[in-house]
Amino acid sequence: MSQKMIDFSTLTQQADEFKTVKVLDPDGKLLQKDFDDILPDEELQELFHQMIWSRTLDDRSTKLNRQGRLGFYAPTAGEEASQIASNFAMKKTDFLLPAYRDVPQLVLHGLPLYKAFLWSIGHVEGNKYPQDFSALPPQIIIGAQYVQTAGVALGIKLKGENQVAFTYTGDGGTSQGDFYEGINFAGAFKAPAIFVVQNNGFAISVPRSKQTAAKTLAQKAVAAGIPGIQVDGMDALAVYETMKEAREYVTASNGPVLIETLTYRYGPHTLSGDDPKRYRTKESGEPWHHKDPLIRMRKYLTAKGLWSQAQEDQWVAAAKAEINEAIDQVEKMPKQKISEYLKNTFVDLPNSLQQAAAEYEEKEAH
Repeated sequence: MSQKMIDFSTLTQQADEFKTVKVLDPDGKLLQKDFDDILPDEELQELFHQMIWSRTLDDRSTKLNRQGRLGFYAPTAGEEASQIASNFAMKKTDFLLPAYRDVPQLVLHGLPLYKAFLWSIGHVEGNKYPQDFSALPPQIIIGAQYVQTAGVALGIKLKGENQVAFTYTGDGGTSQGDFYEGINFAGAFKAPAIFVVQNNGFAISVPRSKQTAAKTLAQKAVAAGIPGIQVDGMDALAVYETMKEAREYVTASNGPVLIETLTYRYGPHTLSGDDPKRYRTKESGEPWHHKDPLIRMRKYLTAKGLWSQAQEDQWVAAAKAEINEAIDQVEKMPKQKISEYLKNTFVDLPNSLQQAAAEYEEKEAH
């Protein structure tokens, strides 16, 4: 776009009213004609390709979990615009610090899919990353990645590199102390970080309305003196443009940005016992399904002559083949032994664990 949508320099002063950035309406039509040049046609198709891949990964991962072939899994369906379009705006050299729902971004950032599956089943190889891969494994502790991101971003600044540290948490993460500590530290030192809050309406089962009295989560940035903005998280183009402009602002040595994406997870919080029917009604989810990010993008691309069912079917088939290959690779990996679990607990193993590991090694040898 020749003209920017967002003036980040003014956002630290707008605590009373936060307008939601939007590009497409629920029917996939542009809200302004000049939004049509956000991405060239080839990149629009690639963005949608990645969104289709993510939805396919979610569907297949859910089935693999239920078959007992995959371990911990946090569903992502409904959040493709928030996750994939934001990542699409970043560079491979940028440092990603994901939460546990952000596996799609991690893979698209460069992690082999089989490594993500190994992480899911608790295999140590799922946490071994190449030295040149700019990311950390998904963070399980809610909000802890915000503190880590502040530290990584400060390191980037000290090195003087043209790089950004970016991270994600959910609405529940903004209720954690780590959230405030991270954005405050990064703001104080003008560290190059982008903090994304994926507001999907529920911190597991606690609705956003019972987590905070703040009118928006974006305005929490005001207390840290950094820009905060709210974007329609079901609108891939709005998310992409907001993230792109945020990166430009951050890399110009202006300090960090907080972005709240308004989105929705169709499935449970995780597949580890959560039942969303206990705290959500079918009716409450219907408006969000009407704003489905895939349907919206599909309509937009169709109007531009950039979508066909045959092409999408090919993408889905390719994604399924990739997933099948990755899970096959995981299932051929040597099983971990209890002695190995013990040895991986500490760099310098205490005497008690050394003894326990030795005892298990003796048992495992027979």
